Amino acid sequence: MQDIPQDAMMLMSFVNMKLRDEYPSLDELCASMDIDRRWLEGKLAAVGFEYSEENNKFW
Repeated sequence: MQDIPQDAMMLMSFVNMKLRDEYPSLDELCASMDIDRRWLEGKLAAVGFEYSEENNKFW
């Protein structure tokens, strides 16, 4: 994985910005940035966020 925030709140903000500005889907973001999607979703789920495919963001 590239340098991504480890703090869950910062990670959520970072990922949502990338999804909004650069990637049309979570799968594309994860593939491009070499991030394990299960790890990412698990880390953010642990603090109450889930991915909305319809909105292409975590909330």
